[in-house]
Amino acid sequence: MTTTSERVAGSRARQASQRVSQSVFDGSRLRVVLLVDVYDGAQQQFLEAYEQLCNQVASVPGHVSDQLCQSIENPSQWLITSEWESAPPFLAWVNSEEHVAMVEPLHSCVRDTRSLRFHVVRETGGPAAAADQAKRRLQTSPRIGDGVIRHALTFTVKPGSEEIVAKILADYASPEPQVDDTTRLCRTSLFMHGNRVVRAIEVRGDLLSALRHVSRQPEVRAVEEAINPHLEQDRDLNDPESARVFFTRAALPAVHHVTAEERQNPQAERYALYYPARPDRGMKLAELLARQDEAAADDPSSPVLRSTIFQRDDVVVRLIDVRGGLEAADPVQALGLSDPGQVAELTTLQDDAAGASKSKDGRLARFLELARMDLVTDRRSPDA
Repeated sequence: MTTTSERVAGSRARQASQRVSQSVFDGSRLRVVLLVDVYDGAQQQFLEAYEQLCNQVASVPGHVSDQLCQSIENPSQWLITSEWESAPPFLAWVNSEEHVAMVEPLHSCVRDTRSLRFHVVRETGGPAAAADQAKRRLQTSPRIGDGVIRHALTFTVKPGSEEIVAKILADYASPEPQVDDTTRLCRTSLFMHGNRVVRAIEVRGDLLSALRHVSRQPEVRAVEEAINPHLEQDRDLNDPESARVFFTRAALPAVHHVTAEERQNPQAERYALYYPARPDRGMKLAELLARQDEAAADDPSSPVLRSTIFQRDDVVVRLIDVRGGLEAADPVQALGLSDPGQVAELTTLQDDAAGASKSKDGRLARFLELARMDLVTDRRSPDA
């Protein structure tokens, strides 16, 4: 029997669909750029903290190298670059509790940071570099995006408070969509599955500017304060460190996006599916869903017009736009998993499906029902 991990590994050799505008699963080398603004007078403290961090990062699987640079014009500006074998090991590390603890010594000497991640597409150099390129995995072709950045946040609320939280999150006034001359909020989709909340946003322009803009809006601040008593993880939004740790842990990055139709389809309905992964299987599950969505995007009969997969640790969420609604769709295409064995191997949905039909289609339909999240609100800005 071929295992899921073997099927996923074997699929890497396929030519990527031109419809895929975002993916961390093409096996390319990853370059991470971290822009750091250090407090005046704290440069030596920052350097010492970095050297300690550097020694720890060197042992992280998938890490290749890193460099620390200081601006020749402004001593407070620093640049950290690192290279990774591919994106998945970096994401597994940067989204871990180990990373949260590892970077804590930097917070007292850093005013601001900005992280950028890039797949390596081409390299130049002398004969030695050219010979080495055959051994290095580079992105084969540039991706053509749609100008939209996708990101999500997820957190859990105290059991029993789900209805109260859903009402709070559904009733707030929408913030001003225009952030600045180049950045605009396009869409916010908010779902719940049990006591888990997922808020997915789409932005044109700069994601960080959009997130900061939203956090400063009075209507959003009021909602955040209202749900504070119901959160399982305590936070104090008036304490920058408390807020930073909460939103760091709540970040749910988009790891794959594919679209079958460039334009909005009036028949498309938005849904979110939550796949509770088995321990340490979240990344493999996200990769399998990505490969199958990529193949489905080239199938004219597929009802799934767009798919975005978000993943952090063992939390995997798939946001899909479905032509004609979920009830009319083929459960296999809607679920994104074609085999009950895949579901059992990678998720805990099998554990919750006692008494389901013994037929393959019946079990997949039951898994789809269990994975489906409840829509709280789905808002689009004008002209989005």
